[in-house]
Amino acid sequence: MTLIPHRTVAGQIAAQLRGEVERGAWRDWLPSERDLSRTLQASRNTVRAALAQLKAEGHLAPVRGLGNRIVPRGAAKAAAPESRSVGVLIPEPIGRLRPHIALWIDELKDLLIEEGLRLRLHDGRQYYQGKPDRALARLGGQHRHAAWVLTLSSEPMQRWFARQGLPCVVAGSVYAGVPLPCCDLDYRASCRHAAGVLLRLGHRRIALLNREERRAGDVDSELGFLAGAKSTARAEVRAEVAYHRDDAVSVGRALQRLLDQPAPPTGIVVCNSYAYLSAISWLAQRGLRVPRDLSLISRDDDPFLTALTPAPARYVAAPRVFATQILGLLLRWVNGRTGADRATQLLPRYVAGGSTAAL
Repeated sequence: MTLIPHRTVAGQIAAQLRGEVERGAWRDWLPSERDLSRTLQASRNTVRAALAQLKAEGHLAPVRGLGNRIVPRGAAKAAAPESRSVGVLIPEPIGRLRPHIALWIDELKDLLIEEGLRLRLHDGRQYYQGKPDRALARLGGQHRHAAWVLTLSSEPMQRWFARQGLPCVVAGSVYAGVPLPCCDLDYRASCRHAAGVLLRLGHRRIALLNREERRAGDVDSELGFLAGAKSTARAEVRAEVAYHRDDAVSVGRALQRLLDQPAPPTGIVVCNSYAYLSAISWLAQRGLRVPRDLSLISRDDDPFLTALTPAPARYVAAPRVFATQILGLLLRWVNGRTGADRATQLLPRYVAGGSTAAL
């Protein structure tokens, strides 16, 4: 067997990249070495050698801290191979996301195919940091999608897309003053209803277990829960919010703080399905049974919750219905209609389960 020399492989990759650049496959920036290595199934050293060749030829200009900027060529074609695609931003690989999110993204992919559009995932924590402008600018320069979907988006991310005027849809709630179209579950209504469920069962000390990061939907959840608690005329009702980070230890600490009080809550609404798992496990380790000792309601739904006993009281929304709403907002952009400020909220269905009990 004859091995292909390293230089020859690097030269072949350089020729392939050169062709992609001249066709306009990327707008302003080349993808990172890591992404190219993964896409081309070549080692980082081989990709680096190919890039060095393109830099020497004047096709690329390295910019410290940003990557490789594409040098404009008058003869380059203005083709836009990604103009019939939608980019979906996620903080980490899809296999690590909540199953419900992965399910509606998969449904959206099928719906886009029916419309002649492709879905492309872009994952990375750099887009979700406190100051994501540089990372997002590079991403937007590399990919010319017809529209973007922002999943689990932060406020800085939303405001960057709004400032740039890029066509996008927020899969979730928008922060105050952000003029972007969005689709989300009506968390405010769900948590207001959840507070009412506990109050009708006789609970007078209730709590909301919320994420410390407090995305826009989490803020709405908090507002709805507190409004639901205030809707009763009973003066003895006490409602509070406890915060946790995204790990089981932090959830346990939040529960410990709540239950160590002289008058601890007897009913808790949990704002995340993973946190619900952590909560019920933590309670079981301490000999506390749901709902005999504490009533729990999960704001979110995921397939794994059906394996729990007792079945959690929760709010259910079909992934395909959610994906269909996202598609409708995307098609407004793709078909040349404005999508700004258009908000869609879906009201989940309450499933009583067996995790709540009357006092």
